[in-house]
Amino acid sequence: MTQKNKPQNSKKTMLRLFSYLSKEEKTLPLIVVLLILNIVCTLATSYLLRPLINDYILPKKFNEFPFILTLLGSVYFLGVLVVFWQNRLLVHLGQNTITKLRQELFEKMERLPIHFFDKHKHGDLMSRYTNDMDRISEVLTDSLADLFVSILMLISIFTIMLYISPLLTLIVFITIPLMFLAVQKIVKRSRLYFQNQQKSMGELNGYIEEMIGGSSVIKVFNHEEKVKKDFRELNNKLNDESEKAQLYSGMMMPLMQNFNTLNYVFITVIGASLAITQRLDVGGLASFIQYSRQFGGPVNQLATLYNNLQSALASAERVFALLDSEPELKDGRNTISIEPIKGTLDFENVVFGYTPDKTILKGISFHVPAGNKIALVGPTGAGKTTIFNLLPRFYDINAGDIKIDNQSIYTVKRKELRKNITLVLQDTHLFSGTIKENIRYGNPSATDCEIIEAAKLATAHSFISTLPQGYNTQLENDGSNLSQGQRQLLNIARATIANPQILLLDEATSNIDSQSERLIQKGLNRLMEGKTTLIIAHRLSTVRNVDKILVIENGQIVEEGNHEELIAKKGVYESLYKEQYFNGNPII
Repeated sequence: MTQKNKPQNSKKTMLRLFSYLSKEEKTLPLIVVLLILNIVCTLATSYLLRPLINDYILPKKFNEFPFILTLLGSVYFLGVLVVFWQNRLLVHLGQNTITKLRQELFEKMERLPIHFFDKHKHGDLMSRYTNDMDRISEVLTDSLADLFVSILMLISIFTIMLYISPLLTLIVFITIPLMFLAVQKIVKRSRLYFQNQQKSMGELNGYIEEMIGGSSVIKVFNHEEKVKKDFRELNNKLNDESEKAQLYSGMMMPLMQNFNTLNYVFITVIGASLAITQRLDVGGLASFIQYSRQFGGPVNQLATLYNNLQSALASAERVFALLDSEPELKDGRNTISIEPIKGTLDFENVVFGYTPDKTILKGISFHVPAGNKIALVGPTGAGKTTIFNLLPRFYDINAGDIKIDNQSIYTVKRKELRKNITLVLQDTHLFSGTIKENIRYGNPSATDCEIIEAAKLATAHSFISTLPQGYNTQLENDGSNLSQGQRQLLNIARATIANPQILLLDEATSNIDSQSERLIQKGLNRLMEGKTTLIIAHRLSTVRNVDKILVIENGQIVEEGNHEELIAKKGVYESLYKEQYFNGNPII
């Protein structure tokens, strides 16, 4: 087991969990009162055995039995009521707390930068929302209260046992050091395995999500057996870690039971001897035996709870690690608004790399007049998508500057900046809800008439009108009930209603049939009117009419000009263009 797999700070994590509970100012004090009442009722029923035997049974005062039995029954009934309300309030407290924690986690996710999600598997993040939250919820609802009760019970029982018979109490505590030594060894090991269990579960969830999303690719390339093999390895890894965690966790109960049985034998033998010699009354012995049995309960429970807490703390650390992740930098004090913008773009000697050891853009500089259309072409990995990521500040540059209307984007409020920039990508993403809601996503204040007008401009209105529910059609699983071309038209409609001044188009017509492509291109042409547009072009035939083409290779602009100028240069662009022809026929 490596050091890095250990919980970083269990004490700090526990205190942080308590801080969430402390926010329930009204419920928490009442729960504490009920927990104490529960303990009092439990202890009282056992102690009443002493007067019941000494004062009523041994003297044969059977006529006074109704009083003591009524008293015992009342205490039992009160205990039942206390436990009922205690559990009800605990559930309320736990659920309220976990709801607030889940809300805080989601809000934090929305503040995280794009590069965070690029570095973390989505399945692992989902696991923190589900599996980890469930474990924390169990602790907040049950374990923490049980821990509190067990500790108070131990202290109270010890005090009463000491009052009844110091000698028998000493015998009970002979095995306590051995118990706790064994518990400490087991807990130390189980804590590590529970941490690894949660980590493995996150990896498995991430893999499942990835495979479900790529199921068609898996089948096309006949990778079913490989996928099953990889899943089997991850599943077996989770199984191994879970077995180890549960093995050590399961050792607690049998170990505690054996210690308790040993104590019970010693107490019974020595206690009977004391009763015979009249150094201890019979009622006191009966009460002491009852308390000794009750004493084992909290000890066993503490051992079990400790394991549960270790598992929950491993989950809490994962959740808190996400909550403590660096959010997207806030706007500086001197940031400004630039609305309305014209759309002039300038990249000035921009240097950028996703990691310090690898530079992607190596001093990129270019100028885009407002309303112009610029195409970015070049081989995969040249840096085209990176330029798209830098403009809305998904990532920040290492050196140089990016300007809009001669104003550095790093002095502009992020919301203002992104409000004026819209991306239309190859891969569309639609949300659960109606077509109308998805189009309105680009402008939440848009009216129904504006939505319809945007759909018409995007050439999406005709197909929407043919649907049984029209604009109220519910979309399923990222719009899976629509064709790829229809999803893209909705994407364009959403961009249209946002009415940005700067457009970033990542070859929105890729992998679309010819008929759909014509419709999409028509919608894009309407969308681009009067707007500054950057286009990542994979098919060079689609950018012949743009104002300028930038040829990017190895993070640098190696050529620029319009189509005819670049063909005449007989350089990189011409080579790329020729590669897309076979026997003189363009590949469409």
